Amino acid sequence: MYVVRPVEVADIAALTQLAGVSMPGVHTVPKTRERIERSVERSIASFAAQVTMPNEEFYLFVLASTKSDEIVGTAAIYATAGSNGTYFAFRNDVVPQVSRELNISHSVHALSLCSELTAYSQLSSFYVRDLPPAGAEAALLSRARLLFAAIAPQRFSDRFFVALAGVLDQRGESPFWNALGRKFFQMDFLDAERAIEGARNRTMIVELMPHYPVYVPLLPGEAQAAMGQVHPAGEPIFRLLSDEGFEPDEYIDIFDGGPILLAHKHALNSIANSTLHRVELHAAARFDVPLHQYVISSAGERNFRAITCALPELEDGDSVPLSFDAISSLGVAAGEQVICVKI
Repeated sequence: MYVVRPVEVADIAALTQLAGVSMPGVHTVPKTRERIERSVERSIASFAAQVTMPNEEFYLFVLASTKSDEIVGTAAIYATAGSNGTYFAFRNDVVPQVSRELNISHSVHALSLCSELTAYSQLSSFYVRDLPPAGAEAALLSRARLLFAAIAPQRFSDRFFVALAGVLDQRGESPFWNALGRKFFQMDFLDAERAIEGARNRTMIVELMPHYPVYVPLLPGEAQAAMGQVHPAGEPIFRLLSDEGFEPDEYIDIFDGGPILLAHKHALNSIANSTLHRVELHAAARFDVPLHQYVISSAGERNFRAITCALPELEDGDSVPLSFDAISSLGVAAGEQVICVKI
């Protein structure tokens, strides 16, 4: 069994090791021990803060084995994207072109640098090691952070987004970056990612990225084809997020052209369809009815925990039959409330 919980100081060494094996294109996972330490400290302070509206908070969750406490995955939420700055993305626009003299009227696809996503809450830092990327554990990790958002809505925006890694070629280079960003930054894709530490709110972006619309037909075909396409390694999480209720919109990442998925919180399954139930200790080894996979979390902001369980169909008002091990992993007691959502 695995549990999702807020990160702790004791996790820093394990996170440093985990960061060493994450794929290069996953730019939202901290890569150095110093950055990991800063992220952990910021997350612990955010969970402890009394929050009435989203601001600069950052919440980092880990996926850990309940037996060994080994850390095998991470996921996070920024309360507001681009905190301490502005979150930049490219917006897909259509620019009308009209010549009355030639009687020509048509539209041209263009990319405009924008900061419209800054006030949204951002999902980030999703990574799972040595587990099926489409398995129940990945679903648990992805959904658990949104169950926390359901518990503490005052901590987050009404709108969420997630930027997924874009496609790279066989040499590990980004066709989109080589056609556009490289012209202004004068450095390789991964070097640029390291320079801004995966952020999309650095001053250098405003200083170096084009301020005027970029006409897409002027880009090489390979770069155009990469726009809005997800890296193959990111396809399982793309499906998880699509099932959750996220959809591609008009925005793409300014570096690799990867898709940016958006959703209102009321469209997200883990928030809109999660229900409160009271815990009931269930000692039997099996159920005699069909079972469904649920993500279950403790119902309070403090000491948040989430696990997956196979349970009978839950109706409003039903108690949740959980084993002693499941109750222990959640840190709750019989009679207390938990939040449940079907996977």
